[in-house]
Amino acid sequence: MEKTNVMRVLDSKKIKYESHEYEPDATMSGEEIAGILGENPEKVFKTLVTQAKSGQYYVFVIPVNAELDLKKAAKAAGEKAVSMIKQKELLPLTGYVHGGCSPVGMKKRFPTFIHQTAKEYEKMYVSAGKVGYQVELSPSDLEKVVGSQYADLA
Repeated sequence: MEKTNVMRVLDSKKIKYESHEYEPDATMSGEEIAGILGENPEKVFKTLVTQAKSGQYYVFVIPVNAELDLKKAAKAAGEKAVSMIKQKELLPLTGYVHGGCSPVGMKKRFPTFIHQTAKEYEKMYVSAGKVGYQVELSPSDLEKVVGSQYADLA
């Protein structure tokens, strides 16, 4: 398996993780990916990037079977409102493509919030920064790497 930027960042910070690879399909849902990994979809997280009216960008990490509640997300970020960025803005802003966006190793560090249910698990999955790759790590290690906070987001 090739090393992704996410894996290199985790290695450099001496964070323990397990990498998983699967055959990507553009039509795959997060729940289908969880199935391939043999995991509960509540332990597999997606990374969503938003922008507030203030112009500030925020990253939200939520279970693949949940939907980001934009009101709760704005409240967590201390903003009046946040909205999802356009798909074409994702790569230039983060360095990641849709379906391969990870909270780890973005071009720039943005305030990051992880859905509070992650704390209930010993391990969670996030994208390894490339479609078809996931990393499994502890929520507390992810928190250390991205400097995140927990919040009710879904």
